[in-house]
Amino acid sequence: MKLYFRIIFPLVAGVLLVACESGIAVKKEGVPTSQKQVAKQQQAGKYDESRSSVFGEDGALGFGSGKKEGGNAGDGSSGIGVNSFLWRATLDTISFMPITTADAFGGVILTDWQASREAPNERFKLNVYILGRQLRADGVRVSVFRQVLQNQVWRDAEVPKGTAVKIENAVLLRARQLRNQVLGNE
Repeated sequence: MKLYFRIIFPLVAGVLLVACESGIAVKKEGVPTSQKQVAKQQQAGKYDESRSSVFGEDGALGFGSGKKEGGNAGDGSSGIGVNSFLWRATLDTISFMPITTADAFGGVILTDWQASREAPNERFKLNVYILGRQLRADGVRVSVFRQVLQNQVWRDAEVPKGTAVKIENAVLLRARQLRNQVLGNE
């Protein structure tokens, strides 16, 4: 009996709490059920993010449901923790580079070093951070690293000014295109 209350009962209670928070869809009037509906409501300024969870904005027991910082982009899917348009746009934009780490819940994409055929003595590496769930101009941050080959040793070098901003702008442009495709505006 002690085993039941000390081990099994807390385990079952935890599983039940997680199941309640897992995003089981309940169709209510005014609550979108698809990515397209959410995007349309966001564009019209009618999307109420706190209504998309039974537990509201702070989640069960006040620990947060991942809706403020993590959670999804409000696009109807529950597979990633950041804005899905920024995530997909980032992957599309940097697809020419080898990706070493892609954490969809934390919004981090790290690439390996990449040298081009045109400049084999120069290589670049990117760290991309998606900072939130909204599709905003400040929702993505890129860090660019550059090395040059000198005497058969790779040495850190200065990155041309504005390189990170150009990549961020390319990501934002692609994210806007993806969003317009979902809304059917393109």
